[in-house]
Amino acid sequence: MPRLQRIMAAGFPQHVVQRGNNREDCFFAEADYAAYLHWLERAARTYRVSVHAYVLMTNHVHLLVTPGLEGGVSRMMQYLGRYYVQYINKTYRRSGTLWERRFHASVVETEAYLLTLQRYIELNPVRAGIVKTPEQDKWSSAKDHLAPAGNSLIVDHEVYTRLGATPSERASAYVPLIVKPLEESALSQIRTAVRQGGVLGSDQFKDQIEIQLGRRVRLSRPGRKPKRVAAPGEGQASNPAARAGARPLVFALLSLAPLLLPDARTIRRG
Repeated sequence: MPRLQRIMAAGFPQHVVQRGNNREDCFFAEADYAAYLHWLERAARTYRVSVHAYVLMTNHVHLLVTPGLEGGVSRMMQYLGRYYVQYINKTYRRSGTLWERRFHASVVETEAYLLTLQRYIELNPVRAGIVKTPEQDKWSSAKDHLAPAGNSLIVDHEVYTRLGATPSERASAYVPLIVKPLEESALSQIRTAVRQGGVLGSDQFKDQIEIQLGRRVRLSRPGRKPKRVAAPGEGQASNPAARAGARPLVFALLSLAPLLLPDARTIRRG
């Protein structure tokens, strides 16, 4: 599927997905998940990226993050790719690539979609049948939101903190949201946006992003561009003096026509 140029601007929440090469496993033991989170925390702190939610699946990773600096997400993922892959290759005496060459990322409209995306990420193990409830998964941020214990990796987004004054109040308000399965339309929007590297949000939000960045954030429709139909009179000289000046030249050419064209009587069929 076609993809757009990544949006690297600071301050925009992003949904990041990285998959194992050829969709093969990238975690092989519990120690691997712990090592990944260790390097993720170090990379996020180094490049000023706030991690709001995550889930580590067997062969892929979902992150909800906001970069504090332009390009922070790409630098964070490069850091992770370097140190975590070195750890895996050394631990399992392997070589070569572990991840797909390019991670996927989409910008998220904060007010309308951020909590929906956070639920999508933290419900992944439930949809996959790994656990019955999201907080049971050891390798997702759901437990940090439903049974908060002060995880230093998680930096809750302002939209989430508005759910309550304290972590326990926020957890209580979040429960009825996360236990409700996402609609198919929401799942489709999220997956399409991240595959294309586009924007998860309303048309108005996309318009604002395009104006701010000075480039498009939506894929063009397939097919040839329609030919432009000229308006009546378009392409003709609009200046009356120019039109008047052209008339004598036309008359002069017409008067020379008998001299320039051969006499029909001298033309024979060969």
